[in-house]
Amino acid sequence: MRRIYSDVIQFRGSHYEFGLIQGRQIKDSLILKNREKIWKIRSPRFAIDEQETKKMLERFAPGIWEEIEGLKDVLELPMEMILRNFGGYRIPAERSGCSIVTGKEFLVRNYDFHPKTYEGRFSLFQPTDKGYATIGPAQRITGRMDGMNEKGLAMGYNSINRKEPGPGFVCWMIGRMILENCATAEETIDFLKEIPHRHTFSYVVLDPNEETYIIETSPRKIAVRKSNACTNHHEAIPEENRKYLADSKQRLDTIQKNTNENMSAYAAFRMMNDTDKNVFSKEYKSWAGTIHTSVYFPKEKRAWMVLGGDQEPVKFNFERWLEGEDQQIDRIYGEVDTEIGFAHMDSKLNKF
Repeated sequence: MRRIYSDVIQFRGSHYEFGLIQGRQIKDSLILKNREKIWKIRSPRFAIDEQETKKMLERFAPGIWEEIEGLKDVLELPMEMILRNFGGYRIPAERSGCSIVTGKEFLVRNYDFHPKTYEGRFSLFQPTDKGYATIGPAQRITGRMDGMNEKGLAMGYNSINRKEPGPGFVCWMIGRMILENCATAEETIDFLKEIPHRHTFSYVVLDPNEETYIIETSPRKIAVRKSNACTNHHEAIPEENRKYLADSKQRLDTIQKNTNENMSAYAAFRMMNDTDKNVFSKEYKSWAGTIHTSVYFPKEKRAWMVLGGDQEPVKFNFERWLEGEDQQIDRIYGEVDTEIGFAHMDSKLNKF
């Protein structure tokens, strides 16, 4: 077991200013150094088209493009490197796991991935220029793994397949764009039908109207269905699935057998976070170990977050934060059963 942490980032201001602040935070950090080490080991097999990326971001998320410009102005790196690390368009995404369950008033999400990709940043951002305020863990600084916005829309995504990628956005950038652009589950469906997708993912959304949808996406097809549980396979468009689905179906079966419409948020959280309930995963070396469990309450505008398993939630009052009251939490601590290095904590990731 090892102790890990996530920094809590709280900021109110423009996207460009947010980019400047984040650039200063990571300029000399292990996050940036480790990212460049990974690119040296795995030479990019793709080219970044700056003008195309700018055009697509300005169309779907102009604020995020301004945030990227702020990052560039502080980090003083070529725009190609900035977009490779933070742009989220036409770049590859690694395989991963993840499980999600919803109730009428909550969404619980296990984020399953490889530790060396985890940057340990939990962000609360209230833009003063454009887009909705958001709360949730960051991925590649600009992206979001899951989260909730000021309208009470909660979102999480699950990996399905990386084969046959298309010219589009990757999951963590899509997650951020959903939260900044969409107020309801229905708006999210329309948004996901409009934007181009790089890989095959499911996006799960819940809004204050108790509307829950699983939007199955790929570069070729999109399908929408209603369900309260999702793991790592499509049901409406099964032709987009990978071949091995046993683990995904086992986790889904476990969730469905242990949930009902009267289940409390805490009971759902325990089912997902307890390491003996067969949903939490310790497969860190296989890119599918549970690093965090998050819970979002759309009606109350509250959030819970833990790192590792068998934990008690750290609680955030997002509604009060939106009113100007800062959260008195600087770091979230937890424990994970792995010795693999984390991107924000360890300098020698390549040996893993």
